[in-house]
Amino acid sequence: MTSEDFDVTVVLNYYAPYVSGLTETARIVAEGLAKRGWRVAVVTTQHEASIPRHEVLEGVHVFRAPIMFRIGRGPVSPGFVPLVRRIAARSKILHLHLPMLESAPITWLVRDTPVVSTHHIDLWLKPSLMNRIQIQGVNMSVRSAIRHSTHVVVNSEDQARHSNVWPDIARGEWSAIPAPCLDPRGGAPTYRSGPGHHVGFMGRIVPDKGIEYLIQAFLRVAGSHDRLLLAGEYDTVAGGSNIGELRRLIAGDDRVVFLGLLDRAGTRDFYASIDTFALTSVAESFGIVQAEAMMCGLPVVGSDLPGGRVPIQQTGFGRLTRPRDVHAIATALVELRDFPADEKHRLAQLARDLYGAEGCIDRYESLFSRLMKA
Repeated sequence: MTSEDFDVTVVLNYYAPYVSGLTETARIVAEGLAKRGWRVAVVTTQHEASIPRHEVLEGVHVFRAPIMFRIGRGPVSPGFVPLVRRIAARSKILHLHLPMLESAPITWLVRDTPVVSTHHIDLWLKPSLMNRIQIQGVNMSVRSAIRHSTHVVVNSEDQARHSNVWPDIARGEWSAIPAPCLDPRGGAPTYRSGPGHHVGFMGRIVPDKGIEYLIQAFLRVAGSHDRLLLAGEYDTVAGGSNIGELRRLIAGDDRVVFLGLLDRAGTRDFYASIDTFALTSVAESFGIVQAEAMMCGLPVVGSDLPGGRVPIQQTGFGRLTRPRDVHAIATALVELRDFPADEKHRLAQLARDLYGAEGCIDRYESLFSRLMKA
């Protein structure tokens, strides 16, 4: 283990190669700061046994604590908090990504290091007694961590004000920084098949993404040559995937295609292969993928959820629908087929100006620099 001191230590339960909106936000900011000369560490869990306990990825030192078992999405790792404490003791700033069950004990133990907490979303799990208990436990920990944070970052004011923890956020210093979005233009339409209208979704294949409602809506309005391309991980997602339920819903219809997890080149090709993007989530705090789609000139069908609706509200580049409303989603899919081409170019540039990764990294860098000088 390196003895180097760090400017920023980033803490979250899962990190690359695991992929989610939360992990991508953490990774893009961490790597962006490292490229600018910051000494950055990440403390996370070893979510796969084959992943090294310590490695350097794109200039970022990544430390991982082994997992004993999982409760739903949550990893149980007795060594995680002690590892955070050791690395934080050598750091000028501690950057927590919430929600996280261990966030309260971390902030109790790390007293001499300024803490910045990025609160992405209130924990959402499928309704059950065990999940309600888990949500309550995480919420209590998050509230405590926020109260002990020097500064809290949220993706948008809309997301923050509708959060269960808004009273705790509002008590202290906070700011809204949109999640960082990498420009995914420049791909080839390698996933297109035929002349029909292609609709795309990208994200974890899990219940909170509301993919079943998108599938039902698409099948209501799709022609014989239309396609629905569903890209994202389903084999190793925390908490388990609903891929089996979705396949039963599709019932062998070859107009709906699962692409699996795509690398960055595959992501560029994915966006180049579709005409409309859809993110019909039942829980969403921002939706990096919908902003990336806009950056490529693609109109978006999104859910009218606090935080998740912000990119469409700010740009006008799509249609918002009520969560789980199959009829509304189907109507929006049809309407967006005729989105004006000149508006697509203008709004794509607006999305790149609003959500580009460099602007996000600039704001985190400014925040961290200010707190280090305080």
